[in-house]
Amino acid sequence: MTHTIYEKQKLMARVRRIRGQVEAIERALESEAGCEQVLHRIAGVRGAMAGLMAEVVEEHIRTHLVDAEKYPGALDPDATEQLLEVVRSYLK
Repeated sequence: MTHTIYEKQKLMARVRRIRGQVEAIERALESEAGCEQVLHRIAGVRGAMAGLMAEVVEEHIRTHLVDAEKYPGALDPDATEQLLEVVRSYLK
């Protein structure tokens, strides 16, 4: 997963935000917050994780599967964008 090195700071910032969101869930549960508040926080974490997953998968596709320089028979740019659109919609 060497391509993540280029985006390491950005990915680490996302992970730290997710950690903060998970800690907010913990605090909400500890303080016996209402179900609505807890569910809202859980949904936020789920969305953040899906966004992180989408970003890493997209970079993996671009770097390891469809890089025309490395793989001359790779998908053309339009097909690549169609594939990424499907991935983005699935992971959101």
